[in-house]
Amino acid sequence: MPALFLTEQDVQSLVDMSTAVDVVQEAFLQWADGKAMNVARRRAKAPGIMLHSLSAGAEYLGYVGWKNYTTTHDAARFHVAIYNNTTGEMAAFIEADYLGQLRTGAASGVATAAMARPESRTVGLFGTGKQAKTQLEAMCEVRKIDYVEVYSRDENRREQFADEMSERLGVEIEPSPYPSDVVAEKDIVITATTSKEPLFSGNELSEGTHLNLIGSNHLRKTEVDLMTIRQADVIVCDSIEQCRLEAGDFVTALEAGVTEWSLMHELKDVVAGKVTGRATEESITLFKSVGLGLEDVALAAEILKRATEQGVGEELPF
Repeated sequence: MPALFLTEQDVQSLVDMSTAVDVVQEAFLQWADGKAMNVARRRAKAPGIMLHSLSAGAEYLGYVGWKNYTTTHDAARFHVAIYNNTTGEMAAFIEADYLGQLRTGAASGVATAAMARPESRTVGLFGTGKQAKTQLEAMCEVRKIDYVEVYSRDENRREQFADEMSERLGVEIEPSPYPSDVVAEKDIVITATTSKEPLFSGNELSEGTHLNLIGSNHLRKTEVDLMTIRQADVIVCDSIEQCRLEAGDFVTALEAGVTEWSLMHELKDVVAGKVTGRATEESITLFKSVGLGLEDVALAAEILKRATEQGVGEELPF
């Protein structure tokens, strides 16, 4: 059977955040059960460009696959391919910018559902880009959010973000020029930025706050300070193996002896009920996401299924 090519527009027409949360949660459950595997990202450089590669196997879906993307000074370009486990043939080749935004938001949604207090209503959000939008969408999917404060360095961008997303999600969103206000007295705090330096002081966190850190996937970048890691009673990674390679948020705390890898948990084990994501109402909980190939492959399989059912996409000559 020829492989199916799906564009960004196709992907957006076929799946939404609700679907993505369900798909990603199932992927973590199956991984915990030994029916999936994830291979940590690797990078290759040449002058002016970097290639980023992630891969995974999903026995429970019948596919293996990869996501490759390039970054240059001007742009990033994302593609996902999945292959039939039995025949080895490519089943789909997918433009994957939106797919990546969706699965990253969904992973935070899965973590938030397992770790944030059930009555969580307020969000502090750092960042106003594409990833920030799907992060907030995922929060509204798993919790009844009614108030958000958003910060970015650009006043116009945070005001535009607040207007757009409040209309889209039906939630009150207030743009704020003060990082400390965005953190204070929030049930959930999200960092979705390109910052290389901490965005706020961990001393400003309230008891019971849940954090989703998704911006940094490089050891020389951190969105939070040492005190934030010190304050966290529970730390969960999407993949400890991959976080060891990429989670700059932990570097200073590990060097200072504030935490260690053996004290952290993996999301798959939290989702499967093997460990707890929250011990008490007062606990500060932290989810660190670096983004996994398994999430891409699982969502790509669902996209292919729907595309086949709905007759969407273009057959490739192989």
